[in-house]
Amino acid sequence: MAENVAIPTIDLSPFFTDGDEIGKSKVMNSITKACSNYGFFQIVNHGVPLDVMNRALSLSKTFFAYPDEEKQKSSPGSSSPLPAGYSKQPEHSADKNEYLLMFSPTSSFNPLPSNPCDFKEVLEEMFTHFGKVGELLESILNDCLGLPPNFLKEYNHDRSWDFMVALRYYPATNAENNGISEHEDGNCITFVIQDEVGGLEVRKNGEWIPVIPAEGRIVVNISDVIQVLSNNKFKSATHRVVRKIGKSRHSFAFFYNIQGDKWIEPLPQFTEEIGEPPRYRGFYYKDYQALRMRNKSHPPSRPEDVIHITHYAISS
Repeated sequence: MAENVAIPTIDLSPFFTDGDEIGKSKVMNSITKACSNYGFFQIVNHGVPLDVMNRALSLSKTFFAYPDEEKQKSSPGSSSPLPAGYSKQPEHSADKNEYLLMFSPTSSFNPLPSNPCDFKEVLEEMFTHFGKVGELLESILNDCLGLPPNFLKEYNHDRSWDFMVALRYYPATNAENNGISEHEDGNCITFVIQDEVGGLEVRKNGEWIPVIPAEGRIVVNISDVIQVLSNNKFKSATHRVVRKIGKSRHSFAFFYNIQGDKWIEPLPQFTEEIGEPPRYRGFYYKDYQALRMRNKSHPPSRPEDVIHITHYAISS
């Protein structure tokens, strides 16, 4: 465990200040370095009000403390593409958490709780703020990668696949402490806020680096779609959650996603235009997600059979 190594914290305030081009350039350099090395960083001065973040975590703790019969009033409907509403991991799962998943506030799939009374309102507010942060980071990443102006925005214009999850991880036992097994995210960009309990860790150079909780910070991790589009220029971060004995952990994760029918492959700017071979064969995003969902519903008996983005890698 690399306790003395910290993932970078990057101040986005230049992007909320007119004319601060030098500040923006410094931010872009920091983000490029973080994404090239291990795809993880934290942001401050990101535009999400601190009181909204704190209220969301507080009301989430209240909700998850309710009896199961109250939480299950928000159980998923059958028509949703993902289990929107309240669910818990099955007993056989290595992941030990319960969660509340929602799509955009305009979606018809969200069976959001009526208790606690302000929770639905705060969830929708958080979702809207996270979406704005996603658009900002997508724009910054676009420029960090040297892509044409607004390329990623136009490529990934359908926001209906974005989703947010409020999570509660159960306290660890003396026998095991896994919250979520090590993995990479399959989407574009993921944003996380966590309470003071912590437990999120990112792997760099074979070591696990704890992401120390700090009020007001949002954790950002680059995900598989960006890694493939950039032909490995930007890394999809390997991470996990480790539970603590005697303490539940609460967090929110927002998945800035991509539409399922989108064709994903390394962009020519990172392959033929610079004389580099593509590192991945192309695929439809929905097909990759189906393979990842099967990992969850039918866990392979051998760890090496779990599907990662390397499933589409081209041998060099």
